[in-house]
Amino acid sequence: MTDPVFNTNPASMSNVRPLRGANVIAVASGKGGVGKTWFSITLAHALARAGKNALLFDGDLGLANVDIQLGFTPRHDLGQVIDGSVSLKRAAERFPDTGFDIVAGRSGSGTLATLPSQRLSGLRNDLLELARNYDYVIMDMGAGVDRTVRTLAGPAGRTLVVTTDEPTSLTDAYAFIKLTHATNPNADLRIVVNVAQSLKEGERTYNTILKACQNFLKFKPELAGIIRRDLKVRDAIRTQTPLLTRSPACDAANDVMGIAQRLIRE
Repeated sequence: MTDPVFNTNPASMSNVRPLRGANVIAVASGKGGVGKTWFSITLAHALARAGKNALLFDGDLGLANVDIQLGFTPRHDLGQVIDGSVSLKRAAERFPDTGFDIVAGRSGSGTLATLPSQRLSGLRNDLLELARNYDYVIMDMGAGVDRTVRTLAGPAGRTLVVTTDEPTSLTDAYAFIKLTHATNPNADLRIVVNVAQSLKEGERTYNTILKACQNFLKFKPELAGIIRRDLKVRDAIRTQTPLLTRSPACDAANDVMGIAQRLIRE
């Protein structure tokens, strides 16, 4: 087996200040379409159901869609935070009937995705300050390891890397882990296997990426959890309703609740 990622240049990725938000959990992926946003929403909801004060931050600054998946029309969004018309704290709004707050992004805003480094670092610091008011902050990041993801997710206490069993998803998840580990060897990176045919198949998927990490990076990312394939997820997204509201007892809902409980027990 050969290392699926070449031409890594860690030196070019060393501009992240060593700020830390122990209660900040970044949800990331190597590629899009692996269910990262849906998982972020459901994890925030699961933590709220467990009695935790949770904030969901839509950190996909170019293709924000948390509000779209929830059918939520926020009064404020990150665009207003960036232009200085509202504070980040004011942009945090309670999503009705769920018990967690949301800072919505602004989908399709190229200006947000191309923020100057200093402004992006300021947004990160404001988020860390806001995190003091919550038990958990879940950051739904854009796919890949671009400058925005590195800056916003850098201080996170934990990063959950979402993947599926598709070869491209696995390869890109490994690339994300490799680049992030090279930048910060102490980063707490964990794997979430989504849309697994079964728990056993999910373990096989995890073992595939684990083997690559152990062989080439000498690093062992933990398994955060396995989420089984469940048609109820598609139904929840289609109806713009949180899964834990529409189908709270389905397999995928139970799997995410299990991940939330493990995070709480730490």
